[in-house]
Amino acid sequence: MIIKILGSGCPNCQKLEANAKQAVGNLGLKDIKIEHVYDIVKITEYGIMSTPAIVFGNEVKAAGRIPDVEEIKSWLK
Repeated sequence: MIIKILGSGCPNCQKLEANAKQAVGNLGLKDIKIEHVYDIVKITEYGIMSTPAIVFGNEVKAAGRIPDVEEIKSWLK
């Protein structure tokens, strides 16, 4: 599975990426890839109106907020 962090690279985007990495690490998941999408054209393809956003596969899980590690872990279980 690929988790995508959508955003410009601002501190909120960086925090969301760190939370995702920590959630994946805490669960010991080795087959999850995390990538950061900075391209505004690609971000808008997801229908995102505000960043940061997190996408699992092609499903937007959250946008315009920073889910904490526990919430991200709940999506991975």
